[in-house]
Amino acid sequence: MARITTALAFATMFLAATAAPARADITAFLGLSPTPENHFLRGFSGGISLIVIGFEFEYAQLSEDETEQLPGLKTYSGNVLVQTPTETQLYATAGVHGYRENLGPLQETNVGVNIGGGIKIPLLGPVRVRADYRIFQLRGSPLHSTYQCFYVGGNLKF
Repeated sequence: MARITTALAFATMFLAATAAPARADITAFLGLSPTPENHFLRGFSGGISLIVIGFEFEYAQLSEDETEQLPGLKTYSGNVLVQTPTETQLYATAGVHGYRENLGPLQETNVGVNIGGGIKIPLLGPVRVRADYRIFQLRGSPLHSTYQCFYVGGNLKF
């Protein structure tokens, strides 16, 4: 029993000493969606990365414009990122989301999937610029089943 305890203690110390520290970041962003025509997008995200794999939560909101018949869209996403382990990070992302699409009295709430990619570029210390492109596929009966979103934001790494 003492040998097993000693072996487990050494294994735990080895793993703790060689493990890469987790990195976290937050982003505030602004952008556009061309679906169905250009309209304003804003949101924020927060995530954690383990060298190449990362996990992120994102909230995004497309503004509604009833006069132009542009529906509003709110998404709440959980995503997995695969990224380069370099200072300037390229990444691909995929995830699931809940959404609410609305145009006047019409509303649809359901789930969907999203894919995309982008880049995080160092600016000064922990501050980076992030540019992202996403495609959102909406389930249910939305007015538009596919949305594309482009955004740029400030990213803080800690």
